[in-house]
Parts: sequence; structure tokens; C-alpha cells
Amino acid sequence: MPLPADIHSFALAIRFGSIRAVSRGLSWIEAGGERAEALSESLYRYTKNAYVIGVTGAPGSGKSTLVTALVKEMRTRSFTVGVLAVDPSSPFSGGAILGDRIRMNDISGDDGVFIRSMATRGVLGGLCRAAADGVDLLSASGKDYVIVETVGVGQDEVDIMRLAHTTLVVSVPGLGDDVQALKAGIIEIADIHVVNKADREGANRTIAELQALLAMKMAVKNGWNPPVVACVAMHNTGISELLDEIERHRIFLKNSGEMNKQLRMIAESRVLNIAQNLLAQRLVDPSHCPDGLLAKQIERVARRELSPYRCAKDLFERAATSNAEQERLSSNV
Repeated sequence: MPLPADIHSFALAIRFGSIRAVSRGLSWIEAGGERAEALSESLYRYTKNAYVIGVTGAPGSGKSTLVTALVKEMRTRSFTVGVLAVDPSSPFSGGAILGDRIRMNDISGDDGVFIRSMATRGVLGGLCRAAADGVDLLSASGKDYVIVETVGVGQDEVDIMRLAHTTLVVSVPGLGDDVQALKAGIIEIADIHVVNKADREGANRTIAELQALLAMKMAVKNGWNPPVVACVAMHNTGISELLDEIERHRIFLKNSGEMNKQLRMIAESRVLNIAQNLLAQRLVDPSHCPDGLLAKQIERVARRELSPYRCAKDLFERAATSNAEQERLSSNV
């Protein structure tokens, strides 16, 4: 189905880098619906430009300060940057609590930088559903880098590796259980480990523990040995070296052929997530579950009369049967 002319005009304004259009487009994407899908479809072929960096780690590790310092370093090298800071949702409005926007005031007035907070809206994994489409939009607007900062909930934040080309995992000395949390699973997603606030007491120990843990796990990602970079983001110490490591990883992905594998993994993850959401929407569609059937079935599950697996399978089969019947009727018209 052809897209409306106004969507094409709007997408063109985004591609020319209009700040107003980019901001409005991100609002569309967060709201979701057919309008957001049409915009994303119109932009998708133009989304190859940006290199995507994910930044994750425990709360209090200084991720926002690190992102601010990294953006400043990128700007000294004449790169344009988009930042998506995924914030916790307000329990009342569902919107983002704009902590990261406030902390990034130092770079918010730069025309070469665009910053946007996005609400998690209850989604686990450290990201929100609109994050991938937001990355696409910023890439289509001509940004050289897009940085995605996750909400900061620790080891659940593995979804970022299915969106970013390079993933930074940030830790700090003095949190006690920080390296223990890394052992629990998040260590495997890191392309680069960043020890922030490295001027604190115990920094050398944290760095040594990370290096020992990496050596013990033989944490080689398809030929890449994740480095450990010490930084003091508040004072811009180690930030230039960090950007150098990001560029080194980018060159490695390109020269080794791993970038193509990464892009396929990202594409597969997005397609499956969208398909899962579409299926969930179909299951709760009244045309497939009439007369409050879904509520009745869930009530049966709550009373232990029906297992969750059987309930889900029944709903899925009903939706599939309904779809097949609609196609049969359409073919007979």
C-alpha cells in the first residue's frame, strides 16, 4: 500500500536533519500505531549511516556522565551524534522520567547533537520497544553515531546487544558486588568494559578483577578480545582512549566480516519482536476473542482450571482459524 504524501514529506524533512521533524517523528514512534509504522517504513532504506553504541551497567556507575563526555569527544572529531536515553517510566503518566536529559545539559545546546529520553513503559531488558525505530530515525537524519543508554537495571540489560554495533558495559570501583553482577551474565555482552570513576580507591583492583574474569572465561567474541578501559568521565580522563577503542572495534567488525553477522542478528531480533507483538495484539483483538473470551480464559487460568500453556495455545489456534476463515471469504468475493 503506498504511503501518504504527507508521510513522504515528513520523512524527507527528517532526512534533511530538521530538528523539529526529528523530535516530532520520535514522538510518533513512541506513540506507536499505523502512523509510526508508516514513518519507519518510509525511512528504513536510509538508516545505514549511523554507528550504534550501547551503554549499559549498574545504577550509579555514571553512564550519563560517560555518555556526555563521549559525545563531547566525538564533537571534537567533527562527528554528529544522536543520544537515546531510556529512562524509567512514570508510574502515573507512563512517560519518561527525564533524568538523563537534565544531566546532559552540557551538550543539549549543540546543533550537532540530538538528545531524547524514552520511557521503558514496563518493558524488561533495559530498552523500550520504540528504541530500535528511534535509532533508525536518528540514523536517517544523518547522525554519524547513535548512542543508546539503557535504563540501568543491571544484568537484565542484554537486549542492547541486539541493537548496538558496539556495547559498552560500565562498572565502578567501590560498589562491592559490581563484578559479581557481571559474573551473573552481563559480562558476555560487552565489546568494551569501561571502569568509570577510576580515580576512586580500589580502581586498580576492579580493573584487575575484570581482566582476570575475562581471562578465566576466555571472553573472546568471534575473534575480538574485549578491552578494559579506565575512565574518569567527570574530568574527561580516558575518554579519547575509549573512543579510539570503539573505532578499533568498528574496524574489526568491518574487516572480519562480523559486521554482516551483527546486522543479521539485529534484523532477526527486530522481526521476531515485531511478530511477537503483532501476535499478542491479534490474540486480544475482539474479532478473534469475542464475548470477553480472553478474560474468561484468564479467569480459568487464575482458578487453576486451565494451564497457561493450554490457554495460550487455544487462543493462538482460535486466532489462526479466524485468520484462515477471513482469507477464504476474501478469496470467494
